[in-house]
Amino acid sequence: MKLSSSNRMDILEKMTDEPLDLFVIGGGITGAGIALDATVRGLNVGLADMQDFAGGTSSRSTKLVHGGLRYLKQLEVKVVSEVGKERAIVYENAPHVTTPEKMLLPVYKRGTFGRFSTSIGLKIYDFLAGVRKDERRVMLNRAETLEKEPLLKREGLKGSGYYVEYRTDDARLTIEVIKEAAARGALPVNYAKVEDLVYDQNKKIIGVRLVDRLTKKEYRVFARKIVNAAGPWVDTIREMDHSNKGKHLHLTKGVHIVIDGTRFPAKQAIYFDTPNGDHRMIFVIPRDGKVYAGTTDTTYAHWPIDPKPTAADRDYILEAINGMFPSVHLTADDVESSWAGVRPLIQEEGKSPSEISRKDEIFISASGLISIAGGKLTGYRKMAERVVDTVTKQIHEETGRSFPACQTAHIALSGGHFGGSAHFMDYVRKQVSFGMRAGLNEKEAKKLAEKYGSNTETLFDYVRKNGETAQKYQLPQALLATVQYALEEEMVVTSVDYFTRRSGMTLFAIDEARRWAKPVIQFMADFLNWPAEQRKRDAADLLQSISEASDYDTHSTDL
Repeated sequence: MKLSSSNRMDILEKMTDEPLDLFVIGGGITGAGIALDATVRGLNVGLADMQDFAGGTSSRSTKLVHGGLRYLKQLEVKVVSEVGKERAIVYENAPHVTTPEKMLLPVYKRGTFGRFSTSIGLKIYDFLAGVRKDERRVMLNRAETLEKEPLLKREGLKGSGYYVEYRTDDARLTIEVIKEAAARGALPVNYAKVEDLVYDQNKKIIGVRLVDRLTKKEYRVFARKIVNAAGPWVDTIREMDHSNKGKHLHLTKGVHIVIDGTRFPAKQAIYFDTPNGDHRMIFVIPRDGKVYAGTTDTTYAHWPIDPKPTAADRDYILEAINGMFPSVHLTADDVESSWAGVRPLIQEEGKSPSEISRKDEIFISASGLISIAGGKLTGYRKMAERVVDTVTKQIHEETGRSFPACQTAHIALSGGHFGGSAHFMDYVRKQVSFGMRAGLNEKEAKKLAEKYGSNTETLFDYVRKNGETAQKYQLPQALLATVQYALEEEMVVTSVDYFTRRSGMTLFAIDEARRWAKPVIQFMADFLNWPAEQRKRDAADLLQSISEASDYDTHSTDL
């Protein structure tokens, strides 16, 4: 079924038609991966998230599909090997949302990594991760390192390791997984909250009571298996199931800040020691004319919806940047936007937040509830495989039904249907010419093709037809096409969904978000038939979101 905003209630109704094989609680990257894997294997799957898809941790990461080099230092060899290999799979299946990123790891006197240990560590990393030959690490001397990034601190610099990670748009990766699952028959819906779990007379879990947060309507959804992939809310669901015993979550907060490239003209993505001696490491990554940096890693004990960056978080990252790039002299006024995310790690006694393993773990309760916790964005597909292996094994033992093994290593995600990374740039070039014929300039067409991949043709169709509408709402045709696509194909129901998770403007182009907020909200209000009060409420929510991202006064803009 098409993942349209207009289809939400139809999807909810369809979930109640007959019992599902599997119902997934949580529409972050883990829940999305489970839904796709299970659907590909032939299960009848429903999924619900109480927020938007990727509304929690899965839109608030470092936006890297990376192998976790620092876990090698902690001797997490299995984690490094698995997620390292997964980087290449994610890239092949979705090169429109995943891009190879050359990363510099500078080596300083008395730093965490010496030149020899860096060389050996990166070589082991390449081996464990199965890195292809043209992307393997190279060791650079001091002069070569400064040529790559002249802004680096020169005192004590000995050289660097130069290796490959993969940059991604975490929220768009999640939505592409969900769209692919929906295209194959899954029934995913956002803004639908599991209020209760339903049990049979033997106290076995058989379903959920779901409440549509937009209409307040209740639904009872029954399924043979229920998977709890609720991220930071995993223990909340386990408490509902009376099974939150033994191991539990340890939530940590990670914060990132965004600075304009004119103020911080970093040429190169860099991974470096914080200069304050706390043995943490920071990423600095150029992206679309901006530079973002993070992350912090502190224990978080509050309700995990919308965690907020604090001044202390921001200043910690600024101090790290100014220590490593002493000529830039960044201040709080240079921070354009920021975001905070909560990591749902599994508690390990006596370990600091940075030391807690990123391994995932499956918990099966007495009622049959299957919960998945821990893990990393990069490893979402393998986490899903382990969960679906558990589900299919149980169903086979109970019914005799047989299912194939996991196939998602070779399943292109929505937007990735052009034959893999080797064909991506050729595909983009062809799409650019089509886009220009539709009325866009070359830059606009290229930007859409690189972002939407094989779904770009649908956006170009909107462009061909939306000229009058764009004029009416005073919106650029290319931008309006992305709004129309988000409504018709990506189940956007609020302007925050669009500006933060579908377009990323709130994070990486906050001035653009302010500029286009009013006409986009008006178009959405007309498209979704919002009453005046709902439009006003949506505008207030977007203003608050922009304010929280940028520290701007919520009264500074009238929407």
